[in-house]
Order: sequence, then structure tokens, then C-alpha cells
Amino acid sequence: MELSRRTFHALAGTAALGFALTGSGSPTSANPARTAPTGPPPPVPRADGRRHEIGFDRYSLLIDGRRLVLWPGEMHLFRLPSPSLWRDVLEKMRAHGHNAVSVCVAWNHHSPAPGRYDFTGVRDLDLFLRTAAETGLYVIVRPGPYIGADVDAGGLPGWLTATDGTARTSDPTYLRYVDEWLTAVNAVVARRLFTRGTGTVLLYRIEDEYDARVGEPAGRAYRSYLYEKVRADGIDVPLLPGGMGRNGRWASGSFGTGVPSDPWGGSSFGGKGYAEARRIRDAAYERRLHLTGLAGGGSTLHHVSMTYGGTSWGWLPAPTVYTSYDCGAAIDEARNATPKLAPSHQIGQLLRHVPDLAKLDPAKRVRATDERIGVHHLTNPDTGAHVYVLRNDTGEAVSTTLPDAGIDVPVTVGARDAKLIAAGLRLGRRTLVHSTVQPMLSLTAGRQDIAVFTGRRGEMAQVVLECADEPTPMRLDAEPAWAYNLGKLNITAPLGAGGLSRVRVEGDGVDTPMLVLFADDATALRLWPWETPSGPLLVYGPALLRSAELRGSTVHLTGDTIGATGLEVWGPRGITHVTWNGRPVPTRISASGSLLALRPLPGVTRPALPALDGWRRRAENPEAEPDFDDSEWTTADRTTTFSTTPVPEGQPVLFADDYGFHYGDVWYRGTWTGASGVESVSLAYSTGTQGLLMAWLDGEPLGTHRMPVPDRSRARQGTWTAKAAFGLPEELRERLREEEPEARHVLSVLVRPMQHDMDGRARDTHKAARGLTAVTFEGAGPEVTWRIQGATVPDPVRGPMNNGGLYGEREGWHLPEHDDRDWKETRLPRAERRQGVTWYRTGFRLDVDPGVDASVGLVLDDDPGRAYRVQIFLNGWNLGQYINDVGPQHMFVLPNGILRTRGANTLALAVLSDGTTPSGPGTVRLTLLGAAAGGVPVKPV
Repeated sequence: MELSRRTFHALAGTAALGFALTGSGSPTSANPARTAPTGPPPPVPRADGRRHEIGFDRYSLLIDGRRLVLWPGEMHLFRLPSPSLWRDVLEKMRAHGHNAVSVCVAWNHHSPAPGRYDFTGVRDLDLFLRTAAETGLYVIVRPGPYIGADVDAGGLPGWLTATDGTARTSDPTYLRYVDEWLTAVNAVVARRLFTRGTGTVLLYRIEDEYDARVGEPAGRAYRSYLYEKVRADGIDVPLLPGGMGRNGRWASGSFGTGVPSDPWGGSSFGGKGYAEARRIRDAAYERRLHLTGLAGGGSTLHHVSMTYGGTSWGWLPAPTVYTSYDCGAAIDEARNATPKLAPSHQIGQLLRHVPDLAKLDPAKRVRATDERIGVHHLTNPDTGAHVYVLRNDTGEAVSTTLPDAGIDVPVTVGARDAKLIAAGLRLGRRTLVHSTVQPMLSLTAGRQDIAVFTGRRGEMAQVVLECADEPTPMRLDAEPAWAYNLGKLNITAPLGAGGLSRVRVEGDGVDTPMLVLFADDATALRLWPWETPSGPLLVYGPALLRSAELRGSTVHLTGDTIGATGLEVWGPRGITHVTWNGRPVPTRISASGSLLALRPLPGVTRPALPALDGWRRRAENPEAEPDFDDSEWTTADRTTTFSTTPVPEGQPVLFADDYGFHYGDVWYRGTWTGASGVESVSLAYSTGTQGLLMAWLDGEPLGTHRMPVPDRSRARQGTWTAKAAFGLPEELRERLREEEPEARHVLSVLVRPMQHDMDGRARDTHKAARGLTAVTFEGAGPEVTWRIQGATVPDPVRGPMNNGGLYGEREGWHLPEHDDRDWKETRLPRAERRQGVTWYRTGFRLDVDPGVDASVGLVLDDDPGRAYRVQIFLNGWNLGQYINDVGPQHMFVLPNGILRTRGANTLALAVLSDGTTPSGPGTVRLTLLGAAAGGVPVKPV
């Protein structure tokens, strides 16, 4: 969702929130500024050691007096647990038109306990901010304290569930913990502020989804406290409030490349997952969304979410989502570019290279001759340029003219699509009369101006230029045609027929020639503008341009190729040589003034992947056995709680969080003597979506209860409660009746809590109980002593959300160094029936060429009637949960760095089955999700 001019202006002038976008009073603070003329945007941001001023007016942000249209893509560093790959995604964002990255910082990811904060390894926020600066991206930091983002408790740490005080209010206890968090995270952010020249942090967003309390005194006091705290910590960039009530919110959900998250069972997209989401919300959908937002009053501050969704690994996800957080994003979970990047790429380059769009006013109404097309008309008050956004909400392509705008040739807008066209726009030293396709960029490279126009494949593009004298156009490809009449040069070209189409215009009285380039979406995704100190470059051909550097007469390019491709470079005067990824590329000068490679750049050789075999198996859950030693477990004997779940009368507190077990599976063991007469046991429990419970009495399985698969109406329900009633089998009841009165009995219960509610309405719902809540018996009333065990000390490398309380996790069975030589050899698929947990381990080696970026996934598949679920551990990292009979996810991305693409890997699967069906696992295989020659250097995590 974009920040409209109205909202932007309101923020600057509203007394209650006036300091939301104002600075601290220092010379470099963010302050309202006098209006600035249309002109070149600020240079690519760097940590340049210089002080910078951030201002704003009713049109846009102003960076050192220059207008900036902010076009950020969003990613979450905690959803990509390989710091080396942060650079990969950031470079892809930068290349595809984004000039900023919006990043959430999750409190729970960094804090395993009160007063403990970790910003090392996969939590190295400073490394992320430095990498963004090196990539040339501004940063919008979003450290909450609450971030939403479909993570456990909305990012609030698990330990906060067991504390006094109402979260997300001015409650003093809560604010004491907030102080700790903000002090820790702001110490990192303050070192990378753009105002100080030590980084590129441009904006700072406070809290999220706060509409529920914004009108209450406690809510207003809380917001004011956060502002004052952030300022006191030295953050002097503009502050953005995350939720301000109905009349002025910046962003609370996805605007752009992402889609609503998908719940367990996949009700959002018919059980087909995010691949279906990407199909439904395709590039046309993105264009319509982006351009409508751009046209809504000329807004110049946007929030494009998610550009890269990533993976909710371990116990990170909120209960409402499964492991994948791909979200149908433009860059998929495996870091591959998708066709959905085309709109963002084209719009981002346009906003960067055509400054007229940074200062637009709504203009007089323009009607299309076909009323099915809606038209937004905007104009730049300085240059007189006109922008028209045409929107088609129908299910078929529509061609129309715009006589009110003087455009009497048909403009075609695809079904459920949109198009931006312009008139009176300065393109270098010439003026665009009008076009029927979207301008993408305008720059001057060497001795010529270059303008690029884009549209859909098969569309006939028309571009009309003012030419006072009759020009001598030169057709450099077969497709274009032209005609000159009454001072106007009309150029037409079919898009996509031959890749990039070129026309050179000169001889019209202008000293500088002009190169007009036409590209369809696929071709535009191979056009890469780049700024250098000597002037701009334009590169055409490769799948990705990561960097360009001029040294002497040589331009050094780095990037990726997938298939063999040509290479063409337009650049400043004096460049005569090109290198690609460090190797010289023989070139010649083309008719269009470019350096043209004499032979294609090589594509990638796709690496082979091994079959997964050599499996070993070991059963666990000894906790179900009556003679298991639980003496070191925690006694569950509390009588009060800070949970929002009441404690049943006469029962101890059994909630897992109260005993320090916040993530993953939890075991309970209740012991008593004298069980004669017990006929059944009722276990009340509370979990997130798809939670479950298993019970054993004296080692005998009583059964499994699981929460229902949510339909669309309950997809966002964060807490589920149920009572699981288990009758004792007759044989067990008879045995109990025959035993001595002082015989000891053990009720063992395993609960999979499935995480905490996100508390999106700020009502402390993240404190709802997880685990058992009450236990009652029929036929007898034994006095039970309870012990509880969950995850042990958090993994110092992988963090608090990697492990739960399964026996194998506590014993290190998931770790690569575990000795499994005494485990039983086995083959897959398996089809045993057993209530409880069975582990499977195998090793495999990869030998991917170091110059190849290969993205690998793990596929699990089986008969959907088999009721079991799998925790997937790669080299000790918990990379997700698979529920065979629920889905929809079957493929799990294995991030490079955690995955050793050149070396040995250990895969461990913890299979939890209810015993009612054959359990599996079935098919388990590696799959290649993408490969490119290039990539970034990856260090092992």
C-alpha cells in the first residue's frame, strides 16, 4: 500500500503525529522543505561519510534537495538464514528497479530470554545494513516492537508470554522490555543512518497493525513513548507509524508483488499453494496494482510487499501459515526471477530515470472513447509533462483512443491490466509528443540519448517525437517503421518479434542522436541501466547485471546467465573493452553505437543431483514408557499465570510458556498411585492451527487428537482449543483393576503447539495458552504430579526457534555430527503404523561448480491418506514442517550456505504419526529449482 500525498501531507501537519516525519532539530534531520523543482534524482545511496538531509513536501521525499520517488521491495532477513544470500536478493532487487529495501527485524529472532540480544550470524543486522549500502539501496527499517509479518506472536519474543503487563500499551512492565529491545536494535541501526553518511537507513517504521488501540489513551501514550525512545536512541531519520486508524495509515498489508499468505490446507488458493497464487496474481495484476497506486494522487512513497518472501523455517511461522512464505512474490523462494518482476522492473527504472514522475498533480479529467477503460490524468507543474494511467477491469483486451488528450491512435490495455503512457515528456534533448506504450527509461550514454519503451508481446507500439526538421531515421532492426509529417516523427514497432528493436534518429536539427529501443516484457527484463561516476551505462542480454565498474577504457561487468546470450553495452565515451565476470569479452562497435559481443556469453550447465538412499532409522518417544527417568524435568505445579487463558479450578498451570518452553513440541508426564476405576481421561489443550496431542497410559497408546484443517473462514484463527477424550481399552482397564493399590501409573502426553497467535488487534492474544490446559478422569480422581519438558537450551548458532522438545532433538539426532551407525538400515518408502516419532537420517554429497548458483529443494510426497508429519533438518537446521495429509506444501527450499553445494550434507527427518494409518515417509528426493552461471560467493552458515 502506498503513502498517498494526502496522507504524507497530513502526517507533516497533524499535531498529534507531527513528529512522525520530522527530525530532532539537527542540521541533518528530516524536516519539511520548500518545494523543489523537477530535476535529476539523488545519486545512488552509499555509506559515503557525508552528512545528508532528508526533507519532504507534498510531492515527495527530498534528499539533499533532490526529489526521490521511493520504490522499496520488501524482504525479511530472518526468512533467509544464509547471510551470503542476502546480497544475492538485494542485488536482484537493485537490478530490477528497486531503489530501497524494507526489512522487518523480529524481536523473537534476536532475543532468547529477557536481557539477552544476539546480532551475530544469521541475526547480523549490521551485516544486512552494510550489504544494502554496498548494493546501493536505501533501507526502511521496521523493528516493531510488533511487526506482524506472519511470524510467531507477530515478532514478540516467546518469553514475553509469561510476563506481567499488557503488551503493545503503555504498561510500565511491557515498556521496560521494549526499552531493552529498542536499545539493542537501535544501537545497530544508529550506526548505519543515511543522515550521518555511515549507511543508507532512510526511514524507520514503528510498530505495525495498531488500528485497534490508536484511539485509546493507552495506545496514544504507547505510540508517543516509542517515538520519544527512538529519537532518544539517536535515530534522526523520518519515522513512519505502522497503523494510524482509518483516515491515515501507511501500510498494513501487501501492496504489490506479494499476495495474502496461505494457511495450512491451502484454502486461499484451492490447495495449490503459492504457484497458483503467482498464476492468478500475475504480471498484469501487478501492473494494475502498482500503476493504480502510482496514479492515486501522484504518490511517491510506496511499500511493495513481498518482493522476496523466503522461508518461515523452524518454529518461526505464525500458526496461520506453513513453512513456505513464497507469497507468490516476484523473486521466488528459491531466489529465481519470475515474470512478475516485469512491472516492477519497468516502473522502477521509469521512476529512477524520468524525474517528471516525482512531482505530479491531478489534472483535468480525460475520458477514453471506450468507457471500459478508466483514465487517471496527472501532470508535472514544472515541465508540463502529462501522465495517463489506463486501467482495464474487464476480462478482455480493450483498444481505445484518448481524444481529450490528443491521442487519436488506438491504445490497447490487456484484460485486467493497466498501462502508463505519457505526453510532453522530455527524453534527453527531444520531446515525446505521445506514445501508446510505456516509457521505461531515458538516459544519455556517450554521444547519444537513449529512450526505451515497453509493452506486451505482440503489441504494436507507436512513439511520436517532436522533430522541427525532417530527420533521417535509421532502422537498425527489421521490425520498426516510421513516417514524418508536420514536425512529428511517428515510429512504430511490433513488440517481441525479434527481441530488442532499435531505431536511431538524427538529422532533425538536434546535435545529439537519439536511439529509440522497443522491448516486450521478456526483453525488458534483459535491459540493465547502471550509474557510474563517468556517466550511465545500458547493458542488454544477460539474465542479471549485478555490478558495472569503469576502469580506464574497460567496463567490468558481473552478473548471471542462464542460457547462452548476447551482450551489448552502451556507455560513456572512451570505453573500448568489456569483461564479464572477470573474463575479457571480444566486441565490436555496432551501428547503434554499442559494444557488441562477437560471440554469446555461455549459459549454465545444470548440475546433477544424487538420489537419496542409505537411510537409517530409529524410533523414539521413550517418554511414553512408565520407567522413563523424568526426575530432571520441570515440575508443573504453578497456580497462577499471566496467560489470557484462565486456569481451570482445582488444576495446576500446565501451560508450556509458564515453564519456559515457547517453541516446538512439549512433553508432559503425570504420575499417581492407585488408578483403579479410571475409565477414561479428558485432555483439554490449546494450540495454533493444526496443533495435535498424543497420549499414552503406562506405555500403551490411548490415541491422537488433532485440530481441524481450517477453511477459508477460519484461516486467520490464531488459537484453537479442544478436549481430547480417550477411553481406556478394556485390557488396560482390567489390568489396572488387578494391580496393587500402590502401583505407580504414568500418563504421557505429547503436544505440538504450532506457535502463538499474532495478536494483530493488540489484545494480548499472543499470551493464550499453548499445551495442556486441564486433565480430568472418569471413574476415579487420582492426585496427579505433573512434570513438563520442552526444548533445551537454545542452539547458540541456529537460535531459539530451531528446536522443540522431541527426544531426538534433545539428544542431538538432528545434528550432522551425531553418530548414527547403530541405527537400523532402511529403505523408503516406509509404511509402518506407530503412534509417536521415528527418525530417519541419510547423507549426500554435492559437487556444484563454484561458478554456478544452483538452488536445490527437497520434495516429499506420499499417499495423501497417510496421516503423518515431518520435521526436516538439514545439517542441523530445522527447515520446515511437512503435513502429508493436509499440505499444500511438498517442496522445501534448502538455502545455499546451510546446504553445502560442494561437500557433504546430513538430512534428518523426524516423522510424527498417529498410528491410525501407514505413516511413511514416501518419496523423498532432491530437485533442482534453478541454476545460473554467476551468483555470489556463499560462506557456510
